[in-house]
Amino acid sequence: MRQADSFLSAIVLAAGASVRMGRPKQLLTLGDRCLLQHVLDAVETSRLNELVLVLGCRMDEIRAAVRLPAGLAARVVVNPDYARGQSSSLRSGLQAANPRSVAAGILLGDQPQITAALIDRVADAFLAAATPIVRPMYTGVTGRVPGHPVFLAREIWPAVGRLAGDEGARALIATHPEWLTDVAVAGDAPADIDTADDYERVVDIMRGEKIRALS
Repeated sequence: MRQADSFLSAIVLAAGASVRMGRPKQLLTLGDRCLLQHVLDAVETSRLNELVLVLGCRMDEIRAAVRLPAGLAARVVVNPDYARGQSSSLRSGLQAANPRSVAAGILLGDQPQITAALIDRVADAFLAAATPIVRPMYTGVTGRVPGHPVFLAREIWPAVGRLAGDEGARALIATHPEWLTDVAVAGDAPADIDTADDYERVVDIMRGEKIRALS
């Protein structure tokens, strides 16, 4: 049984080149903040103990545009090999994590709908689980869809470090299904913003949510 006060890290992956978008999607405006800031703010108000932000392509521009959380330990690491795929950014982030960390919650910098409540729910499930991988399983209108954040226990970080290309936790789960616990979450998974259409769709969703909140 893991301790309720275990040290947990957040690894936010935001090193990609936004090839399909054609411009840095991390910096797209969404409400009063850029897209990446939404993710960082969710981590700040969660129960996690530190944030490691992994940057790569156009790192200076992106770093200048975001505010790191003040309420927890936060640092930026640069992945010079970001073009080799997500696995290289995972390695960079995990290598920079605090030595006290028992696990890292992996978040994507292009999912601004992620909330602190969701992060905490999956974190709590990880602390209660006996498996080294815990992820949310969304149960919306599109059926069961796995998503983020994915929590990875420190004992499997060496296996994560051996991944290549765009392989992530799914590659480990495919090889070791016994390592996984799924947490059922009602509703659709937060959207990845990869294209201009994705961006406009999320803008419309968040505009609708704001109107409903004010009505």
